[in-house]
Amino acid sequence: MEVNIANIISPAFDPVFWDIQQHTHTFYWLAGGRGSTKSSFIGGIEVPTLLMQHPQCHAVVLRKVGNTIKNSVYPQVQWGIDQLGVADRFRFKTSPHEITYKATGQKILFFGVDDPTKVKSIKLPFGYVGIVWLEELDQFSGMEEIRNLFQSLLRGGEEYWVFCTYNPPKSQNNWVNEEILFDDPDRLVHHSTYLDVPKAWLGDQFILEAEKLKAKNEVLYKHEYLGEVTGTGGAVFENVSDLRMSDDMIAQFDRRHYGLDFGFAVDPLAFNAMHYDAKHEDLYIFDELYQQKLTNKRAAEMIKQKYNSCRIIADSAEPKSIVEMRGFGSNITGARKGPDSVEHGMKWLQERAHIYIDKQRCPNTYKEFVNYEYERNKDGQFISAYPDKNNHAIDDIRYAMEKEMARSRLRIMK
Repeated sequence: MEVNIANIISPAFDPVFWDIQQHTHTFYWLAGGRGSTKSSFIGGIEVPTLLMQHPQCHAVVLRKVGNTIKNSVYPQVQWGIDQLGVADRFRFKTSPHEITYKATGQKILFFGVDDPTKVKSIKLPFGYVGIVWLEELDQFSGMEEIRNLFQSLLRGGEEYWVFCTYNPPKSQNNWVNEEILFDDPDRLVHHSTYLDVPKAWLGDQFILEAEKLKAKNEVLYKHEYLGEVTGTGGAVFENVSDLRMSDDMIAQFDRRHYGLDFGFAVDPLAFNAMHYDAKHEDLYIFDELYQQKLTNKRAAEMIKQKYNSCRIIADSAEPKSIVEMRGFGSNITGARKGPDSVEHGMKWLQERAHIYIDKQRCPNTYKEFVNYEYERNKDGQFISAYPDKNNHAIDDIRYAMEKEMARSRLRIMK
């Protein structure tokens, strides 16, 4: 049984819905903060609705990284089809991810552009790709990459709908924020927030978490929940402070965590000891081991001298090193990584009230945090990607805090 679409989209999107129906624009850039339901509106409602309305059109859904599809855009489209009351009209497949409209054979295809050959080699039984959705637009590398995708996808048809959804990056110098400064008559730019959404849709816990962040860090709240551009540069961490920590102060730390990132010839082995104050969401980093050409045996000995039986969370990409350090008496285990673990870990660190680092005790860790910037594209613009360099201490701290991150995620989901 089909439903009234007006009842399942936020009122903020009513004018966008009618603009899409009248096909006033080709390109729709929907920006918004956390909980604005922009992705639900586009991926869940508009993509399947337009597909059913235009029998010659197929749809392509893109993420920057392919292994994020399973837990993001694919279930989002499934959810929307179910909300529309037409799930029985579609066939769902997960290997590879695709959804087929049974009546016509039209496809909704899902790709990560980390494998561009798949996008270029799309073969359709009929018709053309008329509907394209780019989720998390800011994670793409810039307009050159976007134009190349459009050249591969937007051909052979008469009319197109191209949707881009994203949370505006913090930095005004990010390529997405710079791009929307240019007026394009064929592009509609829309902004929404969770405040536009019926509260019952989001739940009390979501609202509570938003208000907590507003009270704790209003600038971060404006960025995360209101989708505002709050920075002018490319610094990833704006919550880092140098704090001298006395031996007496460190002795009081009772929620300690320890992380390790392996390295040897070029990259240093990095180990950090830290304390987390969950009530105030403050992270205290008070010790480091940061050295090149350090064997696993010597590292295990040096750590045991200070922290005899501490539980270390290490980079799970090096199981051989983990086993070796266990043989030297270390209580060590590999971090649990997922397809979005880096992004989730970085955002969790960014959202702490404070990251206190004793610069005298941890000079290399402090240097990494204050100098770490978002990646740049070839035009020098910042993109929403985290460079995999000069981040060894940052990585080991992400590993060490994975349980606290999981607890935070559960609180938001409840």
